[in-house]
Amino acid sequence: MSVQDFIKKSILESGAFDGVSLTNAALGLLTALIMGAVIYFVYRKFYTGVIYSRSFAITLVGMTVLTAMVTLAISTNIVISLGMVGALSIVRFRTAVKDPLDLLYLFWAITTGITAGAGMYLLVLVAAVVMTLMIFLFYHKQQKGRIYILVVHYTGDATGDDVIRAFGKMKYFIKSKTARKDKTEMAIEVFCKNNDTFFMDKIRALDGVEDATLIQYNGEYYG
Repeated sequence: MSVQDFIKKSILESGAFDGVSLTNAALGLLTALIMGAVIYFVYRKFYTGVIYSRSFAITLVGMTVLTAMVTLAISTNIVISLGMVGALSIVRFRTAVKDPLDLLYLFWAITTGITAGAGMYLLVLVAAVVMTLMIFLFYHKQQKGRIYILVVHYTGDATGDDVIRAFGKMKYFIKSKTARKDKTEMAIEVFCKNNDTFFMDKIRALDGVEDATLIQYNGEYYG
């Protein structure tokens, strides 16, 4: 027997060309669907950005199920696995991820689909509990305060100093200051504990302040 025939016989007898059973496929896909729904609700509950994207949340569910399907296919048939690798190698994802935290949910969905397709259901459950607990803890830590961008239009240099004094002991950082003749526009990043925006009333009451706009800012504060 030649080496080539020996390799062919070894592959054929190894069961690499046996198809996945209907029970395993249904259980794997059902687990992926349920866990994808869990990821969806966790993302919706603990989303801290400015604009919630429902389409991205639904994508997490679909990605979990599709990844499980791919894992089921390539783990039971060597021919399909080789073809799948070649097909997926030409796929390019060009959608920009605006929030770095979204990458966490994307990898959670992908790894959940892989482990569900591989039949590691206990690992899927444990990982879901750990991830949910981690996000819950950091979410409550972040809810102690929010970051805003305050845009103020005023006249007079003394008014600008009064605006700064209105923050008191709050953490703030002047992002920009633009002067146009006798008018000035100042953008200030301010950290508010417990969403307390009492300083807005003080600023609006200042002489020389034309208007003040407060915008929620989904960024990082280093202060």
